[in-house]
Amino acid sequence: MSGTERKDTRERILAAAAEIITEEGVTAKLSVRAVAARVGVSTGSLRHHFPTQQLLRDEVMRRVYDWILPGTDIRDTAVPPRDRLVECLRQVLAMTGVGAESRAAMATVTESFISAEQTDDVRETYLAMQRDGQRRVEAWLRTLAEEGALIDTSRIPQSARFLNTVLDGLALERALPSEDSLAQLETETLYMAADAVLGRWQHPAPSYADAPR
Repeated sequence: MSGTERKDTRERILAAAAEIITEEGVTAKLSVRAVAARVGVSTGSLRHHFPTQQLLRDEVMRRVYDWILPGTDIRDTAVPPRDRLVECLRQVLAMTGVGAESRAAMATVTESFISAEQTDDVRETYLAMQRDGQRRVEAWLRTLAEEGALIDTSRIPQSARFLNTVLDGLALERALPSEDSLAQLETETLYMAADAVLGRWQHPAPSYADAPR
């Protein structure tokens, strides 16, 4: 089989897996037999391209988010690193929508991953999404570090997880009753998170005793 044929088979496998997810939901079971049958290849051929179901699901989810998430300007050196990082984070947050759209998105997450029976497929799907988000943010931080941004490269994985946790919290906040100034509060939070990661945080948060009452 030529390289072109192998690539074509791989793409057809991914397309079939994506179709199953579209039809049955994000936590659909991507069984080797079901995907191979839909593509018209042997299970051995499928395993040649994707030795495990997890690898297949990871790649499908990555493709989905590449399609949904617009291209970022993380390499645009005309913009300060701090602003670039915040804009990238803002684009991810924008995927949750606002108002009724954000509530619907959070309801889907709850039904798919919290209320649902914690099967292997549910767990694998969520972890695939989590790994994809982690990979993206780590890549952004490495890009900025290569340009000389004050990032502790030894802690990029921890920093990426922190930023994703901030995004999760803001996404949930969008689905809950909020103040009219939520957009401004989101911006402030994203900049605070970026500053913490970029080493710009110079003023410690006030202690409880110092907080206004």
